[in-house]
Amino acid sequence: MWWVTCDAGHRHWGRYGAAGLLIRCGEAYLLQLRAAWTHHGGTWGIPGGARHPGEDSYAAACREAVEEMGPLPPLARLGACTDDHGGWAYVTYLVVAAERFEPQGSAETAAHAWVTRDEMAALTLHPGLAASPAIHLLPG
Repeated sequence: MWWVTCDAGHRHWGRYGAAGLLIRCGEAYLLQLRAAWTHHGGTWGIPGGARHPGEDSYAAACREAVEEMGPLPPLARLGACTDDHGGWAYVTYLVVAAERFEPQGSAETAAHAWVTRDEMAALTLHPGLAASPAIHLLPG
């Protein structure tokens, strides 16, 4: 079973937690519109997903990003922010790409967009991203 319940009583995907990449290039961040059939479909989020048993959270974030967007360019890792729910956590890694790239997409993704922080505020964000401490620490 991949669904777990955290100490606050919320259901989360990923028995071992989850992780994702918030990719920045210049003043823009790469977001993905989640396909309608996915959990919180129709919201904008970051590529990411469940960790496998024993998998490092950064390795999980990169693996999930490749699964959802295709090959990634070289990325510089700036930092991480953990959203700990007690018994379950999501780690968001802020990474930087030297140049913008166009993701290939996947069945889980309806669209991608490079947006500024101000533009991001006007989007319907995935609830986990909207509540994440990472989103409130973004420069730009």
